[in-house]
Amino acid sequence: MDEILLTTDIKEFPLSRRGKVRDIYDLGDNLLFIASDRISVFDVVMPNGIPGKGKVLTQMSLFWFDLLKDVVDNHLVTADVDEYPKELRAYRTQLDGRSMIVTKADRIDVECIVRGYISGSMWKELLKARQNDSNEVHGFSFPPGLQESEKLPESLFTPSTKSDDGHDENISFAAMVEQVGSETAELCREKSIAVYTRAADYALTKGIIIADTKFEFGFKDGKFILIDEVLSPDSSRFWPVDKYEIGKSQPSFDKQPIRDYLDETGWDKAPPAPELPAEVVAASAERYRTAQRLLTGKV
Repeated sequence: MDEILLTTDIKEFPLSRRGKVRDIYDLGDNLLFIASDRISVFDVVMPNGIPGKGKVLTQMSLFWFDLLKDVVDNHLVTADVDEYPKELRAYRTQLDGRSMIVTKADRIDVECIVRGYISGSMWKELLKARQNDSNEVHGFSFPPGLQESEKLPESLFTPSTKSDDGHDENISFAAMVEQVGSETAELCREKSIAVYTRAADYALTKGIIIADTKFEFGFKDGKFILIDEVLSPDSSRFWPVDKYEIGKSQPSFDKQPIRDYLDETGWDKAPPAPELPAEVVAASAERYRTAQRLLTGKV
């Protein structure tokens, strides 16, 4: 089993940001992304990590960047440590497999979410709307008989606010237009749905439903590009096709074993989080690895 990497300390370059999962270093024109094995549940980082998780996230993003490069350009420069600045090669054991150098971009501060199936926060908002005899949420009208986890008549672009503290809120497309302008909003919607459609069609051939996912985009020298991670178990709902059943929540290839455990403990979802038992950590690690193996053929 992989050793768990919870934090990094690269002294030769300034730390730009330490997020819930990634450590980001400023290399000048580029950034170094390092995906740690930290895991955040209910917007709180757990005290112990998931072995190999950062490598899964990085390798899956690299796979999708390559598969989708004819749909939209991306920010990847290289993930080959031999091509990194020489100062970084001394950290090879930390960087191999879990890092990438990306170009700096002007981030569009909206989460670009595409939903092919009704689940999660949108399902909860639809249930709330139905209490008022409505089937409309954020400007979308849903079929009256739509059930939880059911495939939508067409994929929906449902943006949300982009908050660095993790507390994002769903917004209407009109609200996005007010925030970023109509041209940028239209471009985000068009490319988000195109990327999701290509990825979802591919995933079905591998036995996985991509129920929904979120993207981030930016501009580099005027060019619209896909940034951040893409189509990982942290940013997407992956459901096994062979266990899919309309009308209920679905098993997924992500941190669900941890959510279930924390719900059972009665934890109030405020820091500090409780230590996770070894069996719960192992169950989540296996789900991440399974998603990578099924989608990319590698682990």
